[in-house]
Amino acid sequence: MKTVLTILMLFLSCFAFAQNEQYAVSKIDTALLKNAHVVKRMENIRFEIESTKEAVLNYTYAFTILNENGDAYAGFSEWYDKLREIVSIEGSLYDANGKQIKKLKSKDIQDLSAVGDISLIDDNRQKVHNFYHRVYPYTIEYEVKVRYNNTFHFPGWITQEGEHLSVERSSYTLICPKDYTFRFRAANYKGDPAESAEKNKKSFTWQVKNLAAITKEPYAPRWQEITTMLSVAPTEFEIQGYKGNMSSWKEFGKFLFALTKNRDVLPEDLKQKLHTLTVDQSSKKEKVKALYQFLQQNTRYISIQLGLGGWQPFEASYVAKKGYGDCKALSNYMYSLLKEVNIPSYYAVIKAGAGDHYMMEDFPSNQFNHAILCVPLEKDTMWLECTSQITPAGYMGDFTGNRKALLIDENGGILVNTARYGLNDNIQLRTIKASVENDGGMDITAHTNYHSLQQDGLHQMINGLTKEKLKEVLQEELEFSTYHIKDFKYNEKKGEHPEINEELNIYVADYVTITGKRLFITPNLMNRAQTKLSMDKERKFDISFYFEYQDIDSVQIEIPAGYELEAMPQTLTIKNKFGSYTSNFKLAGNVLHYVRIREQYAGKFPAKDYGELVKYFDAIYKADRSRVVLVKKQ
Repeated sequence: MKTVLTILMLFLSCFAFAQNEQYAVSKIDTALLKNAHVVKRMENIRFEIESTKEAVLNYTYAFTILNENGDAYAGFSEWYDKLREIVSIEGSLYDANGKQIKKLKSKDIQDLSAVGDISLIDDNRQKVHNFYHRVYPYTIEYEVKVRYNNTFHFPGWITQEGEHLSVERSSYTLICPKDYTFRFRAANYKGDPAESAEKNKKSFTWQVKNLAAITKEPYAPRWQEITTMLSVAPTEFEIQGYKGNMSSWKEFGKFLFALTKNRDVLPEDLKQKLHTLTVDQSSKKEKVKALYQFLQQNTRYISIQLGLGGWQPFEASYVAKKGYGDCKALSNYMYSLLKEVNIPSYYAVIKAGAGDHYMMEDFPSNQFNHAILCVPLEKDTMWLECTSQITPAGYMGDFTGNRKALLIDENGGILVNTARYGLNDNIQLRTIKASVENDGGMDITAHTNYHSLQQDGLHQMINGLTKEKLKEVLQEELEFSTYHIKDFKYNEKKGEHPEINEELNIYVADYVTITGKRLFITPNLMNRAQTKLSMDKERKFDISFYFEYQDIDSVQIEIPAGYELEAMPQTLTIKNKFGSYTSNFKLAGNVLHYVRIREQYAGKFPAKDYGELVKYFDAIYKADRSRVVLVKKQ
């Protein structure tokens, strides 16, 4: 009887367990499966501020992975350092029916260094885990508790971390003492947070349900502008004994300035060397260039991140002695070099990254990941990227150009613009002379002049690769089907608007099609537009262009004797809100002349203009592939 009862109890227990199917895929609304690789079944972020010194994060979430394209969301990773302690981690794996098939064991969690190759000293570590399950669909669930011993940075909330991810429910709750003041900025969120109060605490909750997966459209705005997200920041905060206020950029700047105070002392022997280096320079700008070159030749970038060291620079004397430092230390060092020769400059923090210009200007907070230096001169301003040994003085490029930086001095911080590179700066000028051989092959000599942002990628390549490796890249990246690089060379002209001159000598086999008496040739040899847009679906998001440029191509092609013109495209000129395009053709004797000019404007345009954009890009795509037909004379 006892055995029967035991079996019955086990059966009922298993039955009850099997019925706990909250993560069953069958329960997902079909609307959330459309265009989705992943469904966020549940997310609860609970951030409790205990004082200006401490806070606790409890984060629970579950993802249903629908196919292999969603596997990137299946792994767990949480970083920690001196400022963040991981208290606990729990996790489970569920099958398609929502049945738990595996539970996380502490021995399965890896504890790894989060230090990059360019870091010398860094206390960042991460705990990672993955069930490595590949029977689709499946669900992973994790819960982590993290204790902060500072209130410098608050975790935010992004409901959809990427495209093809839908959301069943997600919430963010902030709890703090009743007398504590914090700030928030919600984007693409309707209404206000739900508020409540209990004893000496108050709480605010934001939540969303049933968000369909986003498929990112061509030239859509930045991700932060199209998904629901919340940014939260302190007013009063404390980190490792330093107190600050983030209610305004001015106040935040005062805190950052305090971290740099009295860190500009240089060794006496170095001071004498600096005066020797600059004594014969005729202007402040030339002195800045001389000292910047000294910085580049005598220091190198190495990341150093230890607790508050993520924000406080090492002393100038440390850099002078060691010959290395991170962005903060090197910027502070350059500030100190200039100060010694009586040239004022300003330490500045910025959000760096190619194309990453997004900043919430109306929300003072920790939005920065890099430090640079600003040097005001009589007629202009020089910005210095102090971590690079190859960047010209005064040039920011796409890494830190065209965006805001927080300029810092004893009075606090102020947002200012870094160097802007626009339509008349980002120019590519190409001149080509080519000759067609009787078998259809073509010998090409191309001279190209790249300006400002148009030269950034090439600048990195020619300074980072050997000539042999560079030739391998060229042999792969040109758009000809079969070709040989006969010779190439580069010449850099450094400056605040740098240029690179490129000379290529290429032989292209079978470029020209010869059929019977006719010769078919596409005059646009090296700069054909690759973008074709589809009108298949209704446009949801605005159209955004962040990079503006000019391309000017002039081509001369010598045709074998004995041919005359049969068909030639007409001159095409298009100008609209997105840009302009012109192409024209002319045959003079046995030389075919082709000129192409394209301008791309920066700006944001309403979604209703998408049809016009499709037609514009389609016209350019077709024009770039237009052919001239020549026929052999009778």
